[in-house]
Amino acid sequence: MSWVQAIILGVLQGLTEFLPVSSSGHLAIAKGMFGIASNDIAFEIVVHAATALSVIVVFWQDIVKLFNGVKKFEYNDDTKYVLMLIVSMIPVAIVGVFFKDKVEAAFATGPLNIGCALIVTAMILVISQVYHPGKRVAMTYKTAILMGIAQAVAVIPGISRSGATIATGLVSGARKEEVARFSFLMVLVPILGEAFLELVSGGLAHSTTGIVPLALGFASAYLSGVFACKVMIEFVKNASLGWFAIYCTIVGIICLIW
Repeated sequence: MSWVQAIILGVLQGLTEFLPVSSSGHLAIAKGMFGIASNDIAFEIVVHAATALSVIVVFWQDIVKLFNGVKKFEYNDDTKYVLMLIVSMIPVAIVGVFFKDKVEAAFATGPLNIGCALIVTAMILVISQVYHPGKRVAMTYKTAILMGIAQAVAVIPGISRSGATIATGLVSGARKEEVARFSFLMVLVPILGEAFLELVSGGLAHSTTGIVPLALGFASAYLSGVFACKVMIEFVKNASLGWFAIYCTIVGIICLIW
């Protein structure tokens, strides 16, 4: 992987992580176009960690507020929110512990499977736009676990994590702005946890990608991730996800033809 390719892939990851178009699917497509054939997922882990860091930066005040609320050792709104985040992480934790090898193999999937998954993402987004549950309410534990299940399913390249979780939250009846915020925060622990395990196990040190491409990918993913995270929050509040459904359908069809 060249330095230029690392930067392009990092920017692609940062932009697509928070847009409902599947960052892992786009990374796999781009690596295929660049002719990068490798089962080494260290680069994917590093750029995902970079986008997780961008979430921390964008939502820093919210995170501090949650920690301050939890420190009071009482069941308040902040404590409830943290517990809902923990509940939402259970499904993806189960997938990571018991199906880790299959997940890693999925990152080496071909354009046919990615194309089908992108079309599924488009269908999910369309459903979230045409189904109206009525009056929208605050986040609940039920919504949190449903979004967690959606996040676990979205480990498949081509299934958008943000698209699946946001769409699930909207269909469950939660408020748009709360769904987007929760969707971005719930990914922090799984991604940072995976990066930490890869670090302590020596996986990054033995990566065939190289230190410089990993560093460039991290930096470009972080910077583009900060931008995309802010943009997506406002987009979910004010616009339709239908345009992303059209985009995913077009890219999915191109993958199938390819």
